Amino acid sequence: MGALAAWLRRRLPRLMARNAIEISEKAGVRYLHFSSAWVQGAMRIQRPNALELPYTREMMAGLLLREPPWPRQALLIGLGAGSLAKFIYHQLPATKITVVEIDPQVEIVARVHFKLPDDPLRLRVVIADGAEYMLQGDSHHDYILVDGFDRNARAGVLDTLPFYQACRVRLSENGLLAVNLLGRERGFQASVDRIQQAFDGRVVVFPSCDSGNTIAFAAAGDRVDARYDVLIRRASQCREQTGLNLLPTVSRLQLEQYLSSDLLSI
Repeated sequence: MGALAAWLRRRLPRLMARNAIEISEKAGVRYLHFSSAWVQGAMRIQRPNALELPYTREMMAGLLLREPPWPRQALLIGLGAGSLAKFIYHQLPATKITVVEIDPQVEIVARVHFKLPDDPLRLRVVIADGAEYMLQGDSHHDYILVDGFDRNARAGVLDTLPFYQACRVRLSENGLLAVNLLGRERGFQASVDRIQQAFDGRVVVFPSCDSGNTIAFAAAGDRVDARYDVLIRRASQCREQTGLNLLPTVSRLQLEQYLSSDLLSI
């Protein structure tokens, strides 16, 4: 163990207690909590780089909507246990990743307990308010993934029209926005309406996944026009190359009639 890691392990229990960050383990899975039973992230200990929670797998469904190699630049708002950052880092080696996380202790926990890689050339963690970062910066990204909630499962300013408008400005021409919406929460439709307004209606809200989370995808530049056979091909390639199985997502889209004339358009 290096000197920095040893120092972090000594300091971490006191920091976690002060910020009400909790770690639990059950049946080979390690969980991150913010002082509640609500899970903020999870990692299967024997497969630390896989996407354990269904909604995290669904957030990577943007891989179905663009032709690889994509994305080149990914921006994550909210780190949690680092699941999305780790998956992109290990499975999409051509992608550079920026993560914006408001709580510095969450980064420490992700590094000590959830194996977040230490490679600032490819994976940069910025400690900042996600909304301020989006509103004040000028960098562009192919994939923006928004998964930021407080300990009470509230998105706050990350669920406002100005924030979604800022996300639109920060997307590249082939960029996509993915937002984790807690589909069973009050105010869900209002959130969808704000994204619709920010993106001039170019939004598709996927049917809820097994966890009850609902992921919205939005585009502002190049259109997404993906036929059913293309979605199947990309999902099969993704499973072969990364181990991520998005074929159930495609089947659910077809079953719930999201593919008008066998075409998914944004």
